[in-house]
Amino acid sequence: MTASCQSTSFIEEIPVPLTDLPLADLRTYSPDLAEPDDLDDFWAATLSESRALGAAPVLAPVDTPVRELVVEDLTFPGFAGEPVRAWVVRPPAPGPHPCVVEYLGYNGGRGVPGEKLQWAAAGYVHVVMDTRGQGSGWGSGGHTPDPHGAGPAVPGFMTRGIEAPATYYYRRVFTDAVRLVDAVRTLPFVDRDRVAVTGASQGGGISLAAAALAGDLVAACLPDVPFLCHFRRAVELTPELPFTEVVRYLAVHRGSDAAVFRTLSYFDGAVLARRARVPALFSVALMDAIVLPSTVFAAFNAYAGEDRSIEVYPWNGHEGGQVPHWARQVEWLGPRL
Repeated sequence: MTASCQSTSFIEEIPVPLTDLPLADLRTYSPDLAEPDDLDDFWAATLSESRALGAAPVLAPVDTPVRELVVEDLTFPGFAGEPVRAWVVRPPAPGPHPCVVEYLGYNGGRGVPGEKLQWAAAGYVHVVMDTRGQGSGWGSGGHTPDPHGAGPAVPGFMTRGIEAPATYYYRRVFTDAVRLVDAVRTLPFVDRDRVAVTGASQGGGISLAAAALAGDLVAACLPDVPFLCHFRRAVELTPELPFTEVVRYLAVHRGSDAAVFRTLSYFDGAVLARRARVPALFSVALMDAIVLPSTVFAAFNAYAGEDRSIEVYPWNGHEGGQVPHWARQVEWLGPRL
């Protein structure tokens, strides 16, 4: 078990203008995380109900200028059997190939066909999931609606349905993520035993949830600066959106904090990480004011898998390691898939 990136003693001793705890303290940061007694039953019932609904996944060709890779439109049944969209980008050889499933950052969509080519160029089937209801904050748009209403909420997605775990927005998103793993394992060009999950920011949090909830259907997890972890600390201390959506909600709905944090405990990546055992490569940026480093280390240190490591980018904010980190992911993933 390792925890390294640029892990020389020099880096450990640099006086960095941190957004959080010093790195030496982060490496041992293991907070007491509230875990609902019925967490496993909640997720088992949620996934069982959704797996019983919806049609088989459907692939369709798309019009794209990409010629050296195959690009297809995938529609698969997500939460409650509802259709969710994804792009499949893959090498032209029939395979079966290892697969990387990618989940996206907050309010981004899957974009246009052929927008993401790196993983496929590296020899993987790359599947990019649309995040339901999102896709209008950055990038090139999304194509998956969220056909569920919610009670009063702050603009954004963090407080939609936050009154109860059953109605919370991320119940649907995390279920979509697991159902996508189910779907890609049925594709003839995918090696069903070599499916990894990844994503940055919100996508990193979703990948942690997928690894925890899909169990041995996932072979590896690569959460990059993962969001949605250690909710209590994140909400109390993070100065930037989107965690401040929850702060605004609590400021208006005075006295609702016990119910809100109970709901969030069912979706906390640091809690779910206790159930994830596949090999994992995390990343964290020590100047990140959107995802505090302590919330990432809370998940990393709680992660149940023995083969886990974390790349530390001491001088970066929420952008993290970007393409150099992707190159590290490729290097790390190859021997494990």
